[in-house]
Amino acid sequence: MRLFGLIGYPLSYSFSENYFEKQFASEQITDSLYRLFPLEHISELQDLLYQQPDLKGFNITIPHKVSILPNLHSITEEASAIGAVNCVRITRDSAGITLYGYNTDVYGFRESLIPLLDPIHHKALVLGTGGASKAICYVLDELNIGYTLVSRTKKHENHLLYSQLTEKGIKDNHLIINTTPLGTHPDVYNCPALPYQFLTEKHLLYDLVYNPYETLFLKKGKAAGSKTKNGMQMLELQAEKSWEIWNE
Repeated sequence: MRLFGLIGYPLSYSFSENYFEKQFASEQITDSLYRLFPLEHISELQDLLYQQPDLKGFNITIPHKVSILPNLHSITEEASAIGAVNCVRITRDSAGITLYGYNTDVYGFRESLIPLLDPIHHKALVLGTGGASKAICYVLDELNIGYTLVSRTKKHENHLLYSQLTEKGIKDNHLIINTTPLGTHPDVYNCPALPYQFLTEKHLLYDLVYNPYETLFLKKGKAAGSKTKNGMQMLELQAEKSWEIWNE
C-alpha cells in the first residue's frame, strides 16, 4: 500500500486527507492512502520517515515550508527561487532515503487567481511573510503585479506594519491576499488588522485559508462590495499537481 500525507502543526483544520480519500474513491485507486502527520517540530521528520516505510510523498503546511529545506537532498529551481517547499517526493533504495522538494502552491495560486484579475488589480498587499507568502510573491512577480508585504513585525524596509496601513494604502492596492493562518478554524473570529472601512467594490480579497469557507477577512470584504476568493480551489489544484509529481 502506497502512503502519502501532510505534515505541519496543527492539522485539525486540514481538508487534505478528506480530499485525497475522495479522489482515491472516485478514481478507484485502491493501492494508496493519505494521512495527516502532525509534526510540531521539523526535527520529528526523520522519525516519521523510518516509522512509515511505505510513505512515498507528502505535502507540507504551516510552519514547515521553509524549515524543511535543510532536510532535502534536491529541490527544483522554482522552489529554490521561492525559498519554500510544500511538496516532497520520496525515493528509497539501498543507499537510503532521498527527498525531492517542489512548490505546487505556485501552480495552485496562479491558476486560481488569473481568472479573477482585472486591469485595476496591478498592485497588491500581501499579508504575511511566511512560506506561503513566498510562493504568492513569486506568482505576482510572474504576472507583473507590484506588491507590498504587510506583517506584525517589520523585517525589511519595504515591509509595512498593519498599523501603518492608511486609506491611501488600501485604495492604491486593489488586490489584497491573506497568506497568514488568521481566521482558520477554530479561530474564526480573528482576521488581519486592516482598515476595512476603506475597501471598495473595486477590491479583490483572496484568502489562502479555506476552513471556514468564508473567513471574517472575506466577510468584511464582501460587506464592502469587494470580490472575494477563498483558498479551496488553490488547495485542490496544488493537490492535483502533487499527485502528478508523486506518480512521475
